[in-house]
Amino acid sequence: MSEDTNPVELATELTIAWLSNPNTRTSADDVPAFLKAMHEAVATLGAGPNEASAEPAAAEYTPAVSVRKSLASKDHIVSMIDGKPYKTLRRHLAGHGLTPDGYRQRYGLKADYPMVAEAYSEARRDMAKKIGLGRKPGQKPGAAAPEAPVSKPRRTKKAAEAAEA
Repeated sequence: MSEDTNPVELATELTIAWLSNPNTRTSADDVPAFLKAMHEAVATLGAGPNEASAEPAAAEYTPAVSVRKSLASKDHIVSMIDGKPYKTLRRHLAGHGLTPDGYRQRYGLKADYPMVAEAYSEARRDMAKKIGLGRKPGQKPGAAAPEAPVSKPRRTKKAAEAAEA
């Protein structure tokens, strides 16, 4: 960077340009973080290839809600990406280019973190049982599974002769 270009001033100008865009919807809390990110980017670009770090920093993702809040309701799961409620997260994650495992890894969630709301899962299960999914052919709805017939042990010819005698 040339001597007359100050990274702080350049980052400030970029932030002002970002805020002046009518399509930018942000809160006052986001502005300092954006300004800091712009300053770091400008300083890194101005440092040159020798001074810049050889390994780019991994992107940090801040969840929109806590894990506890995301699972607070049985009717929906709140997305950690945008803070909106969803009955199932799979399609939402696909729209953001994520898999369920990638989502769990990004936000440090356990492997058993659900992707479907509990009430929605129960409703789907009940509907599937009602239409007969999960039954064996010929089994009536609500009936217990028929027991397998008990087979009699086969007797050999010698055993049959011994029984007759």
